[in-house]
This record gives sequence, C-alpha cells and structure tokens, in this order.
Amino acid sequence: MAFTDPSGGSQDDWTLAIAHQDSGVAVLDLMREVRPPFSPENVVQDYVLILKSYGVTEVHGDHYAGEFPRELFRKKGITYRVSEHTKSDLYREVLPAINAATVQLLEHKRLHSQLCGLERHVARTGQDTIDHAPGGRDDTANAVAGALVRAAQHRPIASVRFAL
Repeated sequence: MAFTDPSGGSQDDWTLAIAHQDSGVAVLDLMREVRPPFSPENVVQDYVLILKSYGVTEVHGDHYAGEFPRELFRKKGITYRVSEHTKSDLYREVLPAINAATVQLLEHKRLHSQLCGLERHVARTGQDTIDHAPGGRDDTANAVAGALVRAAQHRPIASVRFAL
C-alpha cells in the first residue's frame, strides 16, 4: 500500500510511504521525502521507479492541487487515488495503533519528531482535528499514516488450494 503527500516543489516536502500487513501488523517498508526546492516531475519519476520496484500500481494521496499530481503519476503508469480520509482521520487511526504496537515504524528521527509534534484541537462545534503545531511540519507523518492505515485495512486474499 502506498501513500504520498504531494508538494509543488517550493515550500513543503513531497513524501512517499509504502507499507504492508503481516499477521495483523501494519509494517512500514519504505519512506522517502524530497525537500524543496525540487522539480515535481523529477520527484514523480523517482517515486514511480520505487513504486514499480515494489509492484505497486496505485498510490493514494490527498486532494492537493486538483489534477496536478494525478496527471504526473498517470503519465508514468501509476494510478493516483484521492484518499477518502482526511489527514486528521489518518492520524486518529494510526496514533492508537502506534501506541498498541500494531504498526511497525522505521527508525527515522524526522518521522518520530513529526508524529510526536502532532496536536489535537477540538473546535466549539465539537469537531476535532489533529495537525502539526503552528510553524511545524507533518509531510512525512502524513504519508506514513496514510500507508499504515491502508495496510492495516487491507484484507489479504486467502490462498486457495486445489485438490487434483
């Protein structure tokens, strides 16, 4: 399962994470981040090579920039699907899983810093959001949360044996 947090190349990092499920544990296999400035087309080219090396043909991500990231991936043979989950939804699902040790992270200082820096805010309406602190970043945490949540929800196809 792959998830990306796109960027236009001048402000935020463009991140990619790939995860799989193993015996009920969502395992983070890979995490990449490209820091600005960069060419979005070059980043997509690099990420497509990574995705294809893992046998991944679709990547999920947010609504960032409308058709822009979808078109770049589509030109390289990868389907970009807009996530049905908001960033807050992904964090709301992955943070308890991290605490319960039902996900396996990679050792990465920036990832751990971003996850620990997330803040929960409840609006007067009762709606809660989870996001980075003002001036903080969460690009890596967002891609990792998306990949892990997708992997945790993935139901592997049971192997079938045929008698001859």
